[in-house]
Amino acid sequence: MPRFASTVPAVLRQRVEESPDAVLVYFEGESLTYAHADTQSDHVAAGLLARGIGRGDRVAIAATNSPKWLLLYLATAKIGAVLVTLNVAYREREFTYMLGHSGARMLVCDTESAGFDFVPFIQALRPEIPTVEQIVFLGEEETEWKSLLAADTANDHVLNAEQQVQPSDPAIILYTSGTTGLPKGATLTHASLLASAAGQVERFDQSSSDVILGVLPFNHVGGVTCTITSSLVAGGGFSLLPRFHPDLVRRAMRETPISMFVGVPTMYKMILASGSPTRADEVRLCVVGGANLEPSLAKQVQTTFPNARLANLYGLSETSGACAISPASDSLEMVGRSIGIMLGNFEGRIVNDDREPLAVGEVGEFEVRGDCVAAGYWEMPDETSATFHDDGWLSTGDVASMTEDGHVMLVARKKEMYVRGGFNVYPAEVENVLASHPTVEMSAVIGMPDDTFGETGLAFVVPASDKSVDPSELLELCERTLAAYKVPSRIEVVESLPMTPAGKIRKVALKPTNGQ
Repeated sequence: MPRFASTVPAVLRQRVEESPDAVLVYFEGESLTYAHADTQSDHVAAGLLARGIGRGDRVAIAATNSPKWLLLYLATAKIGAVLVTLNVAYREREFTYMLGHSGARMLVCDTESAGFDFVPFIQALRPEIPTVEQIVFLGEEETEWKSLLAADTANDHVLNAEQQVQPSDPAIILYTSGTTGLPKGATLTHASLLASAAGQVERFDQSSSDVILGVLPFNHVGGVTCTITSSLVAGGGFSLLPRFHPDLVRRAMRETPISMFVGVPTMYKMILASGSPTRADEVRLCVVGGANLEPSLAKQVQTTFPNARLANLYGLSETSGACAISPASDSLEMVGRSIGIMLGNFEGRIVNDDREPLAVGEVGEFEVRGDCVAAGYWEMPDETSATFHDDGWLSTGDVASMTEDGHVMLVARKKEMYVRGGFNVYPAEVENVLASHPTVEMSAVIGMPDDTFGETGLAFVVPASDKSVDPSELLELCERTLAAYKVPSRIEVVESLPMTPAGKIRKVALKPTNGQ
């Protein structure tokens, strides 16, 4: 695995020394060099220090992909603060819990996103988020953001703070929902982020000449590690889109020299549905994350991007990004069957229910060990000890087998989880919301195949005694309290749910009434 500096700001400083004028970000017709990113993030870091934000403090961000997001990431890393990454699709339930649980002292938030006005929403939440002392809105006025960018960097406060940052320090808290429905904040350190990014750089032969098409959201490891941090490690750049849309992808490919496309199957399907993009023959690597690459889709991608190598990428929030990727020698057939082999010196194994290693070809739980493994879940010792073991192994919850040459063959995803348009959805979180309604006695949510999003949610609800369930009312409740991608596409009212002898819902027996 290639050598890299020990902290995120140290990597940035190294790149500035080597190639200050190299472009780090292309965005909406403009570009940001490494030198400019370093200088501007110094100003933001100084502004945070002036506002009382320092080492160990949590700063939350809920914003679409933009250079401002990048600058805040670099700035918090420079002063030893911890960035709490929130999805702009989140609503009341997620914001209230995650801001409170993380103890975020500052929130940086878009004023508007996809037609949703965050200003009155956040103002109404203020009584529910008492730890948040300061709010910085990103919008037309941007008074508070501009004051951060204008902060004085003449003194050595930022440099002094940066010198205190250690590789083991938390850099990011990234919330991932669990099987209980209670979100868990995976604590990604400087060392774990850089280890995953460096492993990716080595496997993909990323270099300073590469430009990644940045379509994955920064609040996810696909954006913050596989896009931003891997580019920092490689010395390359990325072309940034505020959100995914095939038309924006086409424009980016016309205007910037894209060499790597990192996306999820849904994105590829939507792009291919509208024809071949301009300069598709300049793309050397197409990476699929979140699901195996179906053979038919793989052939379409290969036809559209004729000079591109296709690769699968597997990673979790808990592994800070990628931990297994297809090697260059893999055939198209193998890319469709396997999530790849472990990166660098990371280890993978298959274990039984007692966590005893299984033989080659046997099916069990997939465990990962290495520097990419996060430092546990923020302020959740019980959940941490159940997943992050004392011997260094991480229980992924995924069921897999392993071949003699180390290829990991994924058999089943994390317990009950499904992936809608690249976003993980854990049914228990949705079920908790449905069960909170007075007309619902019991609920169960499953993932169903969907032509557009890959999978989408189908909810079954059993009415409470003497109650009548209105599915539209339940959908409104979900839309009000959950991110849009978690809202079921349909709700079916049933008299009962199939149960196991132990009293658990047998979700494998759940089928839609219309058979679809």
